[in-house]
Amino acid sequence: MCLQSCDHNFRQAQSATATLCLEVFQSAGCPHDLPTWSVIYQQSRRWTKAGVFESLVHDLRAVLRIAAGRQERPRAAIFDRRTLQATPESGPHAGYDGAKRRKGHKVHLAVDTLGHLLALCVTATDEQDRAQVSELAKRVQAETGQTVEIAFVDQGYTGENAADAAQEHGLKLEVVKLPTAKRGFILLPRRWVVERSFGWISRFRRLARDYERLPETLAGLHYLALF
Repeated sequence: MCLQSCDHNFRQAQSATATLCLEVFQSAGCPHDLPTWSVIYQQSRRWTKAGVFESLVHDLRAVLRIAAGRQERPRAAIFDRRTLQATPESGPHAGYDGAKRRKGHKVHLAVDTLGHLLALCVTATDEQDRAQVSELAKRVQAETGQTVEIAFVDQGYTGENAADAAQEHGLKLEVVKLPTAKRGFILLPRRWVVERSFGWISRFRRLARDYERLPETLAGLHYLALF
């Protein structure tokens, strides 16, 4: 069934897709003033596969950077990851993180110094953070046209292998460490920006856990949430 063949327009489909990211509902619980569940799912999958949400995020980032008096393409980035608890839907593809005692997926994000999304990738939780540096750096440089020179990271990305992987793509990793003697909450320079981006994402109920069968769907919903 095509969107053009039903009584709903693209504006309604876009609103329904945004609601899909905000809420977690079954087909029977879909709001009556939105397109049917099959239409929402079909159109959101089409837009995800076509990279529509990704393109919107990148275009909006350029506009917001210019409006803030920055260059259109950033020269610095911040890498970090968030772990999502698995559900029965995503469980077969999830991994187990022994340190956090959690089964699920990790979403590795790269944002600019204003907190706008540059790139992301999804892995199982049992994958090492430093092992994703190469892929994340590659995607960042592909998106920005090789303008990013430095990436701020936490201590989970330490080691020569991670530094060498970033250097292959023209990036220098700078580890932002916690003070030796810390007490209470510490606001880390640079890295607080990506933590704020995680806060933006946490507003969306659909992204509180990993409800998706496919990692690419989870990635697409993160682009939608930050659009």
